Amino acid sequence: MFERTKNLNLSVIKQMELRASKYPDVISLAQGVPNFDTPECIKRRVELALKRGMVAKYSLSPGISELRELIETKLSQENMFYDWEKEILITAGSIEGITATILALTNPGDEIIIPEPTYTSYREVIILAGCIPVFVPLDEANSWSFDLEKFKSAITPKTKAIFYCNPNNPTGTIYAKEQLMGLAQLAQQHDLYLISDEVYKDFLFDDKQKIFSLAEVPELRKRVIRLFSFSKSYAMTGWRVGYLHSDESVLKEILKIHDCLVTCAPVISQYAAMGALEMGDKDLIEMNDEYRQRRDLICWHLDELSHVFSYVRPESAYFVFPKILLDKIDYKDCEHADSLSWKFALWVLEEAKVAVVPGVAFGPNGEGHIRMSFGRSEKDINDAFRRLKKLFSHK
Repeated sequence: MFERTKNLNLSVIKQMELRASKYPDVISLAQGVPNFDTPECIKRRVELALKRGMVAKYSLSPGISELRELIETKLSQENMFYDWEKEILITAGSIEGITATILALTNPGDEIIIPEPTYTSYREVIILAGCIPVFVPLDEANSWSFDLEKFKSAITPKTKAIFYCNPNNPTGTIYAKEQLMGLAQLAQQHDLYLISDEVYKDFLFDDKQKIFSLAEVPELRKRVIRLFSFSKSYAMTGWRVGYLHSDESVLKEILKIHDCLVTCAPVISQYAAMGALEMGDKDLIEMNDEYRQRRDLICWHLDELSHVFSYVRPESAYFVFPKILLDKIDYKDCEHADSLSWKFALWVLEEAKVAVVPGVAFGPNGEGHIRMSFGRSEKDINDAFRRLKKLFSHK
């Protein structure tokens, strides 16, 4: 009984949120949820669709044609050229797209390489598909960058894909074009797929910086599956809508799984996505500016606690992944006795009523760190660190 789920775990992020919910005055820096409401222009687009009676029925399984056409246009502006009819699929958030992709491309027993630390749910989806996650550590000393030699060493005859998040959650790293092209070369040499989750692509804190995607390279289009969600950029986590794109030969197989899983993405949310693409640029820029300020604020607070944390300054997303400098935490009531990051997270939750995520949740290389979200308001960030500074004043 329950053979399929026996090796699956509820996301540690969700576990921490459940624990935090038991404290009425907790401040959560754990879950990656923007504190902004969905922009008004998106709501107006949905209201119009509701009034016109356009949301009550299924859409086509790949998604509403008009939305896919908008995405094709948006992609072309970013140097990616995909046919809206055959190469773009609207998904119920990025995690459904990831699940459909892995189920379509792999067979049980295949290996999927994931650089880590990286997003917690990747491991669970890989295991759900009957595959084996192979962790390759990122190089913290070099701003959490790829070590291509370690990727090369991890490839075996069972390897099917390399799956990464760019910009990365939890480190906020933007991978350099040269590093990504190195991964592409490995994929071509060993006939691998490249699955790129780019949900944080719109988070840019340096105006001179650009996020490069392997989906821009025409020669790679049959290897690359690129995913995006509207959840983070447009403060739409509850709407559950995103998209993926790839070559027609790949997408038609993913579509079969997508149809089995959800039939189609929520239609009302697809209209919300249209509003985001048609009218959301101004709001996106304003929210991005606010996140930049919050990044600077949380880094300032971490600098004030330099005896407790060291960290790599995030370039994107809304997370920072500090290393815990304390070598011992006097927290006894912990089922994860060998994990410093778990004991630390539970200790600050109980003592300071501040929720963070233990770094080991993001892979073995995340042990000894925690993830903090600055997707929260400045008030929440300041109040949380006021509590932490009081707690650490005795350390």
